[in-house]
Amino acid sequence: MASIAVCPGSFDPVTFGHLDIIRRGAKVFDKVYVCVLNNSSKKPLFTVEERCGLLREVTKDIPNVQVESFQGLLIDYAKSKQANVILRGLRAVSDFEYEMQGTSMNKVLDENIETFFMMTNNQYSFLSSSIVKEVAKYKGSVAELVPEAVEAALEKKFAKNERP
Repeated sequence: MASIAVCPGSFDPVTFGHLDIIRRGAKVFDKVYVCVLNNSSKKPLFTVEERCGLLREVTKDIPNVQVESFQGLLIDYAKSKQANVILRGLRAVSDFEYEMQGTSMNKVLDENIETFFMMTNNQYSFLSSSIVKEVAKYKGSVAELVPEAVEAALEKKFAKNERP
């Protein structure tokens, strides 16, 4: 049986921390579906389509990764892909506390789908999409935080938002 993982997130925008988890997950699992979700409790900078496009660009060299978007329950999406694992990245204890809630609920919805937690590389333990957006908004360098394509997209997005 192929090991299929779903790696969900808002990816607004994708960072080197996200890519660390995706790349390492792609070495562990036969197939990794990177799923962009539209979190209704957040106001995203990039549309779902833009986020998917950026993710496709920065993962194009990883043959067993496929980028998609979804709405609804993660468990339903995982089942539709015949995934047996949900792949989640952890930066700190605070992430674990948040993730534990979702994992517990997912286990109630389908006890056959496991959650695989992967610690991010220490150099990315502070990194979040929110921090990246804040730095980019004020014209700080995000070159060490995101791939070039994402850096360019951020510059374009914030230049566009500055117009009267």
